[in-house]
Amino acid sequence: MSNDSNYLHGFTTQEQDRLYRQARFLESIIYRDVELSQVKHLLEVGSGVGAQTQILLRRFPELQLTCLDFSPAQIARAEEVLSVNPLAKDRYSIRQMNAMDMDLPSATQFDGAFLCWVLEHVPSPQKVLSEVRRVLTPGSVVYITEVLNSTFFLEPYSPNVWQYWMRYNDWQYDNGGDPFVGAKLGNLLLSLGYTNIRTQVKTIHLDNRQPGRRAEMIAFWSELLQSGVPQMLSAGYVTEETVVKMKEEMQKVAKDPNAVFFYSFVQATAMTS
Repeated sequence: MSNDSNYLHGFTTQEQDRLYRQARFLESIIYRDVELSQVKHLLEVGSGVGAQTQILLRRFPELQLTCLDFSPAQIARAEEVLSVNPLAKDRYSIRQMNAMDMDLPSATQFDGAFLCWVLEHVPSPQKVLSEVRRVLTPGSVVYITEVLNSTFFLEPYSPNVWQYWMRYNDWQYDNGGDPFVGAKLGNLLLSLGYTNIRTQVKTIHLDNRQPGRRAEMIAFWSELLQSGVPQMLSAGYVTEETVVKMKEEMQKVAKDPNAVFFYSFVQATAMTS
């Protein structure tokens, strides 16, 4: 992000707590194919409240992390949480920085990079990925996990949820983000000279076969949707009526014995040259 006001979800304590729950809930699918055991000094771009930082430190105990984020509010929460985490002791630093113009020297200590739910919020993903390539040493691995919001599906059909979701994506797009950037990662990395580029579509498809996890996901998604309400109401993207009906429909979905939740995102892996 280049501006805190362009972050749809806001910076309340409630929203920051949601980010920790989100990271834990999606950990198994995000990290299924992430291999950083050979990386010594990882650059985490858009580290936010440190939700992914904690997971990275736990999963890869040899890592040293340098975390970058633009928001003082998110950095303050990350420092608060990481400072009391014994796994983080002497293994990380956090710097406030614009990821599109990093105040870091070229090709020095970093031999890996990790970005998760970051590029959707920045006005120029190309600049971020160009800067990542610049500061990493040749032969470094990069993992990028990003949204593809056009894949969202919910059963039973919920027209006000759908209308709200479309306006949610409009708000993000109109404010310099990209809710569909996941599908573009291959082109972005190729255009910037990365090599060994691979992309995977990762899908969350929950129905009667996993009722407990489905209930968790629907509750999480309700939180996600509602986190955008203040910004979207203030900017006139949705009406109070739409918000009320969206919440009612999500409650009905949560109680429906045959509910279906479907969402896909994209994870890309590449190497610097």
